[in-house]
Amino acid sequence: MPITRRHFDALIIGAGGAGLNAALRLATADARVAVVSKVFPTRSHTVAAQGGVNAALANVLPDNWHWHMFDTVKGSDYLGDQDAIEYMCREAIPTVYELEHAGVPFSRIDNGKIYQRAFGGQSQNFGGPQAARTCAAADRTGHAILHTLYQQNIRARTHFFDEYFAVDLIRDQEGAVVGALVMEIESGEPLLIESKTTLLATGGCGQVFRTTSNAHINTGDGMAMALRIGVPLMDMEFYQFHPTGIAGKGMLITEGVRGEGGYLVNKEGERFMERYAPNAKDLASRDVVARAIVTEVKEGRGCGPQRDHVMLKLDHLGEEVIAKRLPGIRESARIFAGVDPVEEPIPVFPTAHYVMGGIPTDRFGRVVSPVGSGPEEVVPGLYAAGECACVSVHGANRLGGNSLLDILVFGRAAGIDIMDYLRENRHHRPMDETAVEKAVARLTRWEKKGEGISVRELRDEFRKSMEDHAGVFRTEEVMTEGVDRLKAIRAKLADVRLKDQSAVFNTARVEALELENLIDVGMSIALSALARKESRGAHSRPDYPKRDDQSWLKHSLYTQEGDRMDYKPVRSKPLTVETFPPKERVY
Repeated sequence: MPITRRHFDALIIGAGGAGLNAALRLATADARVAVVSKVFPTRSHTVAAQGGVNAALANVLPDNWHWHMFDTVKGSDYLGDQDAIEYMCREAIPTVYELEHAGVPFSRIDNGKIYQRAFGGQSQNFGGPQAARTCAAADRTGHAILHTLYQQNIRARTHFFDEYFAVDLIRDQEGAVVGALVMEIESGEPLLIESKTTLLATGGCGQVFRTTSNAHINTGDGMAMALRIGVPLMDMEFYQFHPTGIAGKGMLITEGVRGEGGYLVNKEGERFMERYAPNAKDLASRDVVARAIVTEVKEGRGCGPQRDHVMLKLDHLGEEVIAKRLPGIRESARIFAGVDPVEEPIPVFPTAHYVMGGIPTDRFGRVVSPVGSGPEEVVPGLYAAGECACVSVHGANRLGGNSLLDILVFGRAAGIDIMDYLRENRHHRPMDETAVEKAVARLTRWEKKGEGISVRELRDEFRKSMEDHAGVFRTEEVMTEGVDRLKAIRAKLADVRLKDQSAVFNTARVEALELENLIDVGMSIALSALARKESRGAHSRPDYPKRDDQSWLKHSLYTQEGDRMDYKPVRSKPLTVETFPPKERVY
């Protein structure tokens, strides 16, 4: 069938902070930019980020970027690449000032400077007293940033394709990415966007788990598209469970609550984090706090009739502080937990939150991929930034406040590098029509008739299996069973049918495409976790309780073809400073 075609200098898939910051960089340099988003841009998941963005501005307490770098390397459990971490921490300062000048309404302190709050894993002087590094706009920082970037892109005349679903990347015969096939969700019509460069900024994959803080749109689309063209996913075993999701619901209660002075208690009213992290207590890194909560519940000290959660107290902060610093949290607690935190604590339990792994990139946002068994090479024309990417600034565990920083710094870096690429590659490469036909076939496969499994039925089975077999604590037996289940679920995809096709809206087809993406990404998480026989950061193996730097100080690489696992070394040499060598990680 004939397909409408559009031509752009740069195609950006995803309209969150990474995508919009890259788009703004390009559009203001007069590049012709297309942004494809399956929701209206200001509904992208960046809008849900609450606590803030890290930068060593030293507005509240002494700070510098070198301390920030140390905390990030330590937080990563020494799996982060130190050149990329140094770049991010140094660029954090001008990035936040750039946002301020663009119009982000940050909260202020009395002298007019940007307000900064304490977050977990932050320190002064390389592990000393608590730092205050997280620049906040009350507890709606992501909302403020996303709306500002969208407005600036409208002014710069960025071209938006709202409510379009990206189906597949298109490579030419030489391996370069030359665009993507997308589908207009309302009509179901395919559209081929030919572009000189393509940036994947599709966010995370939290919907692989049954209980998650992530929006329904976070289905790992960009990661799965990369897998299908032969690019591996890196470090997918490291999935962060945020310690304070609303119990039974998953909605996030920002770490900023603990940064403002809130604390966790068990059924006996004990501040139990003092036993797990004597110095940092409730502001230990997220993996430490999440495991502590699960341990408290498993050992019978949970709260509520089922003893299946703990409590987060902030009533002692007073109504004035809560209204000024945490208004959104008070609203969420009232709506989803039925409690007013001014008067009573919030029931919380860890919720699937953030994937540290993703599409491997360098610090310029360029996607890098092994060629056969040989060295890594840049994939021409393909970039990735944000949660779908893995430049490896988070390693085995992300620190709170570094995710907004990651998307902004590396979205900006990708935009800058794309401009350099466009100056050297001024013309479109020829489109490979065979690759286009293959992408179209992925759309039309969901037009099959007859009886079969519903998307919802298979998705529910898949997400429960992921939660049961790849959660906070993992063992060989549990994960081996999980991998077998996932392979069986993957085989059932061929039997999925859209029910009553004549009557359904095209969202049914989108949900089927998303399910395929979820299963592909879930398999990368499960197999990577099964292969890594150590405990490091968010990857906790009771059967291998120690970190093993001798055997496992390396990045994992999952390739879809043959479910193959490969590995590559950690880049432990920074750009300008001394290496931070691995040591015991205590808080």
